[in-house]
Amino acid sequence: MPVDVIMPQMGESIAEGTLVKWLKRPGEAVERDENLFEISTDKVDAEIPSPASGTLGEILVQEGQTVEVGTVVATILKPGEAPAGDGEGAAAEAGTETPPAAAKAEAQADGAPATKGATPAASTRQAAAGDGGDETGNGSGALATKEQLRRTRSSPLVRNIAREHGVDISRLEGSGLSGRVTKRDILAYVEGGREALAAPAGEPAAVPRTPVAPQRLEPAAMAAAGTAPRPFADGDRVEIEPMSIMRQRIAEHMIASRRTSAHVTSFFEIDMSRVDELRRRNKESFLTDSGVKLTFMPFIIKALVAGVKEWPLLNASIWNDQIVYKKDINVGIAVALKQEKGFGLLVPVIRHADELSLVGLARSANDLAERARSKKLSPDEVQGGTITITNPGVFGSLAGTPIINQPQVAILGVGAIEKRVKVVGPGDSIGVRTCAYFSISYDHRVVDGATADHFMLVVKDKLESFSDPSLK
Repeated sequence: MPVDVIMPQMGESIAEGTLVKWLKRPGEAVERDENLFEISTDKVDAEIPSPASGTLGEILVQEGQTVEVGTVVATILKPGEAPAGDGEGAAAEAGTETPPAAAKAEAQADGAPATKGATPAASTRQAAAGDGGDETGNGSGALATKEQLRRTRSSPLVRNIAREHGVDISRLEGSGLSGRVTKRDILAYVEGGREALAAPAGEPAAVPRTPVAPQRLEPAAMAAAGTAPRPFADGDRVEIEPMSIMRQRIAEHMIASRRTSAHVTSFFEIDMSRVDELRRRNKESFLTDSGVKLTFMPFIIKALVAGVKEWPLLNASIWNDQIVYKKDINVGIAVALKQEKGFGLLVPVIRHADELSLVGLARSANDLAERARSKKLSPDEVQGGTITITNPGVFGSLAGTPIINQPQVAILGVGAIEKRVKVVGPGDSIGVRTCAYFSISYDHRVVDGATADHFMLVVKDKLESFSDPSLK
């Protein structure tokens, strides 16, 4: 009997995934645990292994499609099994009356999410058992209304916009999967469709599937809603292609951060000569003893941790009108991912960075970066960061003004580390020093300039006078 290949659950808060690319074609042999397809979710991109050995049979979800967790995306045929013909025979052999594709469509029309490991037909039967589909399973055994599901499945960006404008998402029926309210839906509602979408008092909301287009939009709002003026004329030589899922997520996250936080950036020049000397002197023994290269990054993380311990406000978050001080120091490290056209970005997290030695930090940073580039990260490894480091200097940039990684309040930017001619010593002599510009972008709603500057003074002092018992 064919083995179902399902869209996996890539984290508790993730309800759906986009199938980006099939790595095998129907009829090709596949081994168990061999990478079969690539997916992209709200949190991470990943390559998904085959659940069994055999031959890839029918592909049910095409590249570019977004489906719910638990949806059957393909089948694996065991040796001697033949692919299904027109789908009806396969359904009859399985003892069902509804072909998988039809069952999937029926389940989605009812608003019933597919459950992990269940076929679409099974999901439909579960929905039917739940009083006509008014209630559906939420994956934990509890029952939730469709309105609750729409609210929880909307992206953080959509929920932030709704909260900012006092919109009850449960009263909207979006154009996304299973009625999910999308960014376009909420912006259309906020900018111009509020009257059309609002239901009379005491009556349920009657919202069309297609969002009401705003009547008048400023240019910025038009761009945010995806209705910006066409940036090319007829006859122009252009190439148009949709944004990748990762690019869309980055765009949403950055726009949400700029809308949320009051960004301010301060710059410090830091003398890295002491760190450079320690690194060059110990790099061979470090590689021999630990098996990883000694880069500047573990030194910078150590200095960042020292600054956070003295100024914990930089490791906090804002919750309504309250400040949440994080006791754990979980450092996100931005990793650039080379793609066909440009780069993508992921921010894996080193948890409990304050408890790790220089060796531990080097191992963690190298491991996370390598697995980010090979799409081996789990969603948990890109969540829970409390402060972030980004290193544009690796590409030669002298300085930058990075955007805060929400819900954090600060991000440290590291510019190019290079030799510079400086005035040094009490006699104002001229010398060559290894220096870099560091930037700290912070949320001025809660972090003032004096706090950020004192934090950076700790980072600067730690790096310029670095000492560690593991180094000679």
